[in-house]
Amino acid sequence: MLLRFAAAVCLVAVLRVDSLSLEDIPESPENGDLWVVLVAGSNGWYNYRHQADVCHAYQIVSAHGIPDDHIIVMMYDDIANNEENPTPGIIINHPNGTDVYKGVVKDYTHSAVNPKTFLQVLKGEKTLNGTGKVLKSTEKDNVFVYFADHGAKGLVAFGEEFLRATELNAAIKSMNEKKMFSKLLFYMEACESGSMFQGLLDPKMNVFATTASNATTSSYACYYDPLRKTFLGDVYSIKWLEDSDKENIEKETLEEQYRIVKKETNTSTVCQFGNMDISKLTVGSFQGLKPTVSINLPLSGSY
Repeated sequence: MLLRFAAAVCLVAVLRVDSLSLEDIPESPENGDLWVVLVAGSNGWYNYRHQADVCHAYQIVSAHGIPDDHIIVMMYDDIANNEENPTPGIIINHPNGTDVYKGVVKDYTHSAVNPKTFLQVLKGEKTLNGTGKVLKSTEKDNVFVYFADHGAKGLVAFGEEFLRATELNAAIKSMNEKKMFSKLLFYMEACESGSMFQGLLDPKMNVFATTASNATTSSYACYYDPLRKTFLGDVYSIKWLEDSDKENIEKETLEEQYRIVKKETNTSTVCQFGNMDISKLTVGSFQGLKPTVSINLPLSGSY
């Protein structure tokens, strides 16, 4: 079986990391914009967690000031109003958590969530489905891409379709050649997700990626919900999402977030690839520069 998926209880830990000095942090691109692409490739109630992760990511970047016309969301959208959902119209990403579904833009849903459309979105090419929204970023802009689904050696899944590592990296090279970004950040949640970048991502490009696992092992789900009978999140994803919730991302660097996520993701080996100089940039340089706000605090006694 190509795809392996597993589950584990998410453990919370606290880690202090040494901060880089201000002079070590590069400037954000002058007069540039921020663009975000958020993708949950899976469908079905069992895979609740992937769409929950992506909805939470949307709430973070939106709350930090990135406008909807610069956020592109791909998700099957069969969870919020699923007949198995005990809270219709609501998706949570944390036990007793707040609703992360409300207000989420949904540019590509159902069959429009596929590898071909995803690559067209990245390369700024015209699509014939969904809202048609694609990246219109320039060489002055920073781009953040977050993907969540299952994976195997050299590929990630979009439902029953696959995106291969060679195809993804060819798209990134095309983006680079067309000068579609100043800096590109990629976060990937999938089993064996390290294989999507290892030995393929050119460190000379301004691209930095972190993955939930290395090239040979699984990543894991967390926050099993007895009421919903499914997992609410994935360990790696939950760790970066909740870190962005609580830290001042105007000051926290990508390297600091990576080190926290790597330490606290005790179920898989979190990895980083590409141009390490980008890790000196702040998280907010990709997830939004508006002052830090609380996103996903648990609601006592709710749901």
